[in-house]
Amino acid sequence: MSSVPENTAVEEETGGHGDISVGVTGAGASGDGAASATRITPGNALRPEDIALAVTRGTAKPSEDVAEYALRLGDDALILAQRLGHWISRAPELEEDVALGNIALDQLGHARSFLSYAGGALEGDGGAKSEDDLAYFRREHEFRSAHLFEQPNGDFAVTIARQFVVSYYQFELYRRLADSTDATLAAIAAKAVKEVDYHRDHSAQWILRLALGTEESRRRIIHGLRLIWPYLGELFEDDELTARLAEAGSTVEPSSLKADFDCLTGEVLAEAELEVPQVPFAPGGGRRGRHSEHLGYILAEMQVLAREHPGASW
Repeated sequence: MSSVPENTAVEEETGGHGDISVGVTGAGASGDGAASATRITPGNALRPEDIALAVTRGTAKPSEDVAEYALRLGDDALILAQRLGHWISRAPELEEDVALGNIALDQLGHARSFLSYAGGALEGDGGAKSEDDLAYFRREHEFRSAHLFEQPNGDFAVTIARQFVVSYYQFELYRRLADSTDATLAAIAAKAVKEVDYHRDHSAQWILRLALGTEESRRRIIHGLRLIWPYLGELFEDDELTARLAEAGSTVEPSSLKADFDCLTGEVLAEAELEVPQVPFAPGGGRRGRHSEHLGYILAEMQVLAREHPGASW
């Protein structure tokens, strides 16, 4: 079992479903869940730098299976952070510029942590690969992000629909991953779950606002949900990797998240007087390196910046 540096305090495990487990009317994020990555409490967070140092010292070294799994979660968060970052200065109101920017920063923080840990099992020049090696210097087929995270922003309602699905999925995943037998995965998840609790509340409130607002806003959120919903299937697919890790207690089978996800998202949609979209699932393939046509554009943007500013700290 991997370990974390002795001076790293791991956040208290988050249990239950927070304040919005039975709907979102009048709800806010629970406890520290309202804190974003820009407001980390000293002694209450495992930083990417801590993970990188532990990897360098050899006190945290993931197995090949755990590293592959961490790549999946890191790539999901990295690509979503890039997508959300495009809304800065373009959101419908100034507060939403700030909110989406903070959510993007949270996702980037999750990506840095997962990729730093995954790099411990991957050899680069002079040792383990760094988070920057994995974020900026892999080819498209080497990424493991699910197709959902790669989808274009569309209009604001499409972005909210995507964020609604993502935040409820990540919350269910991270709250279970906080019990992982892999100490580093557990520590990353224990911090991340408190942040995505805020993301969950934020997206649910926007679902209600758009669905119960004007005819136009309702039309757009219905359209956005129908565009996004086909990509849910890939998030809950079990495979040989997750089966091995679940047996070892390192994670849970993705399919085991589906019942709670359906229940909680269904409650929000019911409150918004919306129906769960009845659409077939898309085939996916991102976990196996087969991506939609959208990923290449995102990676090109990232890699141009990395080449223009070599050695910069991202």
